[in-house]
Amino acid sequence: MRAALKAAMLVIVLAAVPVAAQAGTLEGAAIGAGSGALIAGPPGAVVGGVVGAVVGGPDIVRPRHYNRGQRTCWRDRNGYRRCAWR
Repeated sequence: MRAALKAAMLVIVLAAVPVAAQAGTLEGAAIGAGSGALIAGPPGAVVGGVVGAVVGGPDIVRPRHYNRGQRTCWRDRNGYRRCAWR
């Protein structure tokens, strides 16, 4: 019985991974459910998932520095290209 439950949970998690990478709400729900499950078990997973969906999660689709600053690139004395966000 436990093996079947673990297999079902694994299938659900693997099926939800591509969906979770698309929106901040789903990311927040996944993070909240995971942390709630670690702290308080199944009831914590439900509460954490709801709170995570309401609050939202980090935006992992785009980089954090997207449109925030200016990128500067140069060549060092060995000929390697170096870039930095400013």
